[in-house]
Amino acid sequence: MAVTKVRMAYGDGGLDIEVDAAAVTVVEPIFSAPAPDPSAALRRALQAPVAGAPLRDRVRPGQTVAIAACDITRPQPRRLMIPVLLTELDGLVDLDNVTVIVATGTHRGSTEAELVELFGEEVVGSVRVVNHDSRNRDSLSWQGVHGNQVPVWLARDWVEADVRITTGFVEPHFFAGFSGGPKLVAPGLAGLDTVLCLHDARRIGHPMARWGVTEGNPVHDDVRAIAAATGVTFGFDVILNRDQEIVAAYGGDLEAMHERAVRHARQIAMRPVSGPFDVVVTSNSGYPLDQNLYQAVKGMSAAYQVARPGGTIICAAECRDGFPEHGGYRDLLASAPSPRALLETIETRSATRPDQWQVQIQARIQADCRVVMHTSYLSDSDLAAAHLEQTADISDSVARALARAAPGGRACVLPEGPQTVPYLV
Repeated sequence: MAVTKVRMAYGDGGLDIEVDAAAVTVVEPIFSAPAPDPSAALRRALQAPVAGAPLRDRVRPGQTVAIAACDITRPQPRRLMIPVLLTELDGLVDLDNVTVIVATGTHRGSTEAELVELFGEEVVGSVRVVNHDSRNRDSLSWQGVHGNQVPVWLARDWVEADVRITTGFVEPHFFAGFSGGPKLVAPGLAGLDTVLCLHDARRIGHPMARWGVTEGNPVHDDVRAIAAATGVTFGFDVILNRDQEIVAAYGGDLEAMHERAVRHARQIAMRPVSGPFDVVVTSNSGYPLDQNLYQAVKGMSAAYQVARPGGTIICAAECRDGFPEHGGYRDLLASAPSPRALLETIETRSATRPDQWQVQIQARIQADCRVVMHTSYLSDSDLAAAHLEQTADISDSVARALARAAPGGRACVLPEGPQTVPYLV
């Protein structure tokens, strides 16, 4: 049997697997060369935006500035983007009047050491850098009801700033359509009640709440409405290649900027395939995206788009941060005797905890497919409690799953996980 060797994104170093060459389809994002001068590309996005005036024309001397940036679970090139922003604002605003807010959503805040890792010593030492805390009502400001009856609480540091700048990167998102843009406002800087509403079972279970859909998607529609109603001075996003290098940068009025970046990201990351597969092998794009099982649901979801009902999904995610241990995700996964029972429970009650939407998506996948994990930090018993299997040898598991399939069984491999989103044509 001729084999194809595929290198999966996994942790920091990657993982090699071998699969039957005659049975496998490897689906990867279109490789895009990095910008020859990333800093120059970033400056152009600020000075010649997609829509609206350049950044400096939107800022008056002496104003306060809030900059929203992705948290540690996202590979945003903060060490490039934030310094370029600060340089562009030089002479207009005092660094003492600049606050960088880590848009954690409901995730944990970064430690001091992690903030230095994310932004660099110079940024952390020159401007105020804070973690958003969705659970601290004292740090939030009421902004009214927006979108489809969403009660909106946002970070006070954000709404009280004269100038509000979002920074992020754009890639397909498993229920919000695409990341970046308005997501940096909500859920990124939103209060817990706001996030629970945005991610309730009705919205998450909607057929349009899926990869690549931004119009008619109840999650993205409300996210966009919140950002528009509460005000963003300037949006600043990048497109990354599979090596997490900057390919292009976009700036300007938030909605127009994000639409342009989405078109670019769609061309790179969304790939058509013909017919479903008996076995789909995925990663979760390596570190930092595969640092816990909670995040690995994205890799499972990308695979699920082209998996045959009753088929097998094999997900390689290092999970160095475990489930993680903080929050209620682990307990919720283990709270029902089966994924289907868990799904039925979630869909019949209101969201009361921030782990529920991720579990709802995971339970739907596990109710339809056999899901096998390959991790380095979770035990077989840990995964069994979450109704998941574990394999030490992905290549062998693929061969066995294909042998159980009907003659002519087909396998698909997504080496970059949710950096590539396949869809059926």
